[in-house]
Amino acid sequence: MKIQILIGSVRQARIGPQIAHWVKDVAAKNYPTEILDLRDWHLPMDDEPYLPAEGIYTQAHTIAWSKKIAEADAYIFVFPQYNWGYPAALKNAIDHLYKEWNNKPALMVSYANRGGGRAAEQLQQVLQGIHMRTTESHLEIKLSEVNFSPSNSDTSYPETLDHYENELVSALHQMSLLHTSR
Repeated sequence: MKIQILIGSVRQARIGPQIAHWVKDVAAKNYPTEILDLRDWHLPMDDEPYLPAEGIYTQAHTIAWSKKIAEADAYIFVFPQYNWGYPAALKNAIDHLYKEWNNKPALMVSYANRGGGRAAEQLQQVLQGIHMRTTESHLEIKLSEVNFSPSNSDTSYPETLDHYENELVSALHQMSLLHTSR
């Protein structure tokens, strides 16, 4: 099962890359993984002439995004909660495609002061709408419990994230079961 880990925030000041690298380090013990940072993908809003469900893409960036997403068997969405919702950049990236996501497992890793549960609830609805198979549980990282200090590195993360490792391993196991039952 090849897993893509999508960093769902494109803001300048963000901790998503650090969390994504921690997720990758944990997941890579058992699965091939790849991190996709939405900041690296130029995906303009609504610039395709056809509906994504038709699978007819005319823009080079959408074609490249489609090919990249189609490479994975499962996805982990790492995203913050902004005003009780998830980032618009993540919604836009998901909405660019349709069949590439269909029937594939997804795991959500949200983060906010209290964990990002409201954003995860909203994203859950969207993922169900594109017929993804979401894990029963998702991981909510409470920033009030994790010490993120300013860092010049997107790959260094606080050891306090390890407090969530058992939850992540359990959710990865759920995702693996969803993958094998396809």
